Amino acid sequence: MKSFTIGEISSLVNGSQVGSAHQKFDGLEQISKASSNQITFIGNRKYAAQWATSQAGAAIVNENISIDPVENRALIRVKNADLAMAKLLEVFAPNMPDLGSEAIHPTATVAGSAQIGDGSKIGAGSYVGENVILGKGVLLYPNVNVFDDTIIGDHTIVWSGTVIRERSVIGSHCIFHNNVSIGADGFGYRPSDDGRGLVKIPHIGNVVIGNGVEIGANSCIDRGKFSSTILGDGCKIDNLVQIAHNCVLGKCCIMAGSSGLAGSVTLGDGVMIGGSASIKDHTIIHSGAIVGAGSGVLADVPAGKTVLGYPACDSREKLKQWVALRKLGRS
Repeated sequence: MKSFTIGEISSLVNGSQVGSAHQKFDGLEQISKASSNQITFIGNRKYAAQWATSQAGAAIVNENISIDPVENRALIRVKNADLAMAKLLEVFAPNMPDLGSEAIHPTATVAGSAQIGDGSKIGAGSYVGENVILGKGVLLYPNVNVFDDTIIGDHTIVWSGTVIRERSVIGSHCIFHNNVSIGADGFGYRPSDDGRGLVKIPHIGNVVIGNGVEIGANSCIDRGKFSSTILGDGCKIDNLVQIAHNCVLGKCCIMAGSSGLAGSVTLGDGVMIGGSASIKDHTIIHSGAIVGAGSGVLADVPAGKTVLGYPACDSREKLKQWVALRKLGRS
């Protein structure tokens, strides 16, 4: 078990220690559940009052929050407790599941034309198709399928159940969680000439994903109709997210759970999409814009704007509308 002194922890987070604690710390926990050998975090003033009754042996605290030290319990003051917590979570994280000493598990199927980089491992029951290229240190956990002509960059991790369809291009240092779908057909149909059925529109493009992209469990990124569906470097996609054909995401976009982009949506850099939000096809959401949870975006959103509601509009205007409706209900 990993354990650290309070001085070691203060050094790890580049903090300023107040008070002392003589025990070693072997874990992290929220303030109401922490024990004396665990560290907690206070990044919001609303939790400051709980410090007096908490059993935590130490707390990482935003330096702008005033908390008095308690005997035999230490505070570590930092600029940003959330970022300090991220550092410590990484330090205390348990080791990842071990795929064993063999580079390719005996039950995996790997095409003869596939190129497997140094240090890459392919887990039990996985399939790697023709002309696939895996960079250095790629991990494919059991039951991953990577189809023909796909390229995966160095040190990307793909968890069990994920399917990466043909011709996909994946960057380095990506993480795909369980049951991610990359490169399935887009959703495209048109009424047939005789009006008696639907004609499927083929999708012959691919998916291109940049470096450092993380995609949550059961999310789907569909391939382009003609060219590519693109996710820029550093995008973070939550669980159960749908990104349709020919969408283009800039750098470091965030999409929360159960949100969705219809076909050919464009997101600028740093766009944030709240949970369960829906974005109409061919919409452009410009850099730095924020879409509130549960919103329905039907028109382009200017850079830096926050929109809210269904249909989505300027957040301040929408809040005024809700206040007016509440007053109507009382009259």
